[in-house]
Amino acid sequence: MLLYDDIAAEYLDFAAYATGDSETFRDWSSRIAADDEVLAWLAELPPVKHQPNLVFAAARFHGVPAPARYGVLRDALLGDEGPIRATILSRATQTNEVGRLATLLPAFASLGAEPLALLEVGASAGLCLYPDRWAYEWVTDAGVVRLGEPTAGPASVLTCRAKGDAPLPRTVPPIVWRGGLDLNPLDVTSTDDMAWLTTLVWPEHDDRRERLAHAIDVAAADPPRLRRGDLLTDLSALVDEASAHGTVVVFHSAVIAYLEPTDRLAFDTMMRELVAAGRCHWVSNEGKRVLPSITATGPAIPEEKQTFVLGVDGLAVAHTHGHGRSMRWL
Repeated sequence: MLLYDDIAAEYLDFAAYATGDSETFRDWSSRIAADDEVLAWLAELPPVKHQPNLVFAAARFHGVPAPARYGVLRDALLGDEGPIRATILSRATQTNEVGRLATLLPAFASLGAEPLALLEVGASAGLCLYPDRWAYEWVTDAGVVRLGEPTAGPASVLTCRAKGDAPLPRTVPPIVWRGGLDLNPLDVTSTDDMAWLTTLVWPEHDDRRERLAHAIDVAAADPPRLRRGDLLTDLSALVDEASAHGTVVVFHSAVIAYLEPTDRLAFDTMMRELVAAGRCHWVSNEGKRVLPSITATGPAIPEEKQTFVLGVDGLAVAHTHGHGRSMRWL
């Protein structure tokens, strides 16, 4: 997804990203890209707040139904007397879809290190800090590889289509410490915070809503250790804290796109220095344009292909679906 770009280009890019996953968001995004009045309304927001998913969630949070025709959204935005804009300004897209664990876990296991101290950057409510509390089904050309037993029916199973020679784990590495860093960590026990997370789930994705409800239950039973802070200034100290417990794995998924381009480069440099110093491993899962130094280590990606790039210690290892539905190991 494009951010910090021309607003119309941002929405066209999101429309392409949503194609095949959400007809509502594809339609809304493509129509906004050609709607000068709505583009002018969005232009009054700070650049980081132009994000389609944030704008759509804020509108839905204040009663816009979805699925719905574009005109309903348009009328709500242009007729807004303050609540939608205030929510856009005060909230952030902090879903951290737990389905991505089906693509992150093979990366964790591939490190060959244990026990692990998991440190999530942009942790939101910390829902992705519990890879050991889920069952997995990787659907491969050779058959289904299963790990773990469902504890709450289908909602507690993460299913992923896996291509290539993916190192699918037979066990989950022991996790002895889990923590996160976020500018605005969400409280998994807060009804309001969790209602916002639920609204961020795309309209047609009933399976993700069910999975989110289970993820909230998992985290609420053992609330995560979350620290309020900036990843560029506060991560290093938290790495040191985590290192007292196990092999530190700093990871993030669909987070770095929300940084200014210069800050993305600074984060990339910082993480490579931490890895080079042996202080941690680094597992990244971001859109193909977000960390170009990692994307460039894998095969070329066609311009029209929407994909995340999974990286381990700065090297591309897989192309993944943004919500964890599939991955192709490189």
